[in-house]
Amino acid sequence: MLRLAALGISHEANTFSAIPVDLATIQQSGLLVGERIRAEHADAGTTMAGYLAAGQAPDVEVVPLVMTTLVPSGRITAEALRTVADTLTAALSEHGPFDGVLAALHGAAVADGCHDVDGYLLRRFREVVGPGVPIGVALDLHANISDEMIGQSDVLNTYRTNPHVDAKERAREIAEIVIRTARGQVRPTTAFQPLPAVINILCQNTGTAPMADVLADLRTVLAEPGVLTATVAEGYPYADVPEMGMSVVVVTDGDPVAADRHARWLASRVWARRELFDTTRLSPVDALRRASEAARGPVLLLDVGDNIGGGSPGDSVVLLAAARQLGVASLLTIIADPDAVRACVSAGVGGHAALRIGAKTDPRTGPPVEATATVLALHDGRYEDAGPTHSGARYFDAGPSAAVRLDSGQTVVLTSRVTLPLTPVQVTSLGLDLASFQAVVAKGVHSPLAGYGPHVAEVLQVDTPGVTGADLGQFTYHHRRRPLFPFEPDAAYPEGVS
Repeated sequence: MLRLAALGISHEANTFSAIPVDLATIQQSGLLVGERIRAEHADAGTTMAGYLAAGQAPDVEVVPLVMTTLVPSGRITAEALRTVADTLTAALSEHGPFDGVLAALHGAAVADGCHDVDGYLLRRFREVVGPGVPIGVALDLHANISDEMIGQSDVLNTYRTNPHVDAKERAREIAEIVIRTARGQVRPTTAFQPLPAVINILCQNTGTAPMADVLADLRTVLAEPGVLTATVAEGYPYADVPEMGMSVVVVTDGDPVAADRHARWLASRVWARRELFDTTRLSPVDALRRASEAARGPVLLLDVGDNIGGGSPGDSVVLLAAARQLGVASLLTIIADPDAVRACVSAGVGGHAALRIGAKTDPRTGPPVEATATVLALHDGRYEDAGPTHSGARYFDAGPSAAVRLDSGQTVVLTSRVTLPLTPVQVTSLGLDLASFQAVVAKGVHSPLAGYGPHVAEVLQVDTPGVTGADLGQFTYHHRRRPLFPFEPDAAYPEGVS
């Protein structure tokens, strides 16, 4: 019987966000221990679900230790990182020994005083289990992969889809390689090629070019004899760290020369497409006009600057204010505003409330919308979707929520907690019919598409202000690599080769 430890913390840190992740944030998100992990993840499509599935084999035991999944926001505080890291490593030590470790990390976590949280955690895990125990890690496609992550793990991959609908499969792949390594059946050797390139968030959908073509090349490498796994990480451009950017990882069975050859070929193919890593952007006014004039709805408006999945606070009212100004009444949006929810609860269903909605965290995303609203419905904010969702999430908790109709006609779902817009079940749980709206706003870029895509007629990416804005030129970076395309158009790969 092989015993494998499964543990981790998944966080995507937007270093331009002023909202920190402290211990209270982690406790609210839920620090799951032991069987609570199994209850939350076993029937989901998450990374942890993939690890747990490996334990269905009669000769493999997967032991869930500690896991937390955070809504993307700012840096983790030093105290919170220290506490979580100590909790993870204590569990790994106390419940061992283990024949392998399965780490559920994101790859873009940043803390005060630590640019590479994921590499740091893997090093802490290595210190506990020693050099002879294989460590596997499945990362998000937006991982900023570091030398430390590569050096402290035996096998590493990322999702291959955006929206991320293959988290469980990629984790199961990692678990199987760790099992084979522990049994001496394979000997993973890794080649790592960081690329001096950043891909704009608008171009990161793996179902369209350029990423669809990149993934086709990746599949070519995966089909090569002796290749155990391979990755093209898109990177996460809102984390100002030295590792920020795209990268290639190839893992072979005991053949470092082949791993290096495949990785360099794949990296060169990615680099050849770098001019396609940016695109034009649609303004809020133009997007609303297109949506209102569309022959068929609903039209999904992706609020790029308030992308919750990228670390934004979910309370921008830029699109709502523009809709009011343009007279676009048939619009539905979701806004995180606990104060407004409390006012709606006081008014009750059917009652009226004078609300000051949104823009509580970033002046660029306001001013707040002031309106009289009729309360249509109240809900505890808990809902479930067993269908395809981004990252395989199944259970959601937006906190006490309200659906209201403003005096100008727009409908707003108000939530107490910032929650990724991954499924229209959030809307239907409040008695709303998605199909009855001409325009629907989702505060994301690619993550809403897995859940919302089948229910909308058209999708428009909207260039709105915020800490996840589409124009990377608006951000001041202090720690990123230089040169880095497209910031420095003369960046070269390999170094010195144009």
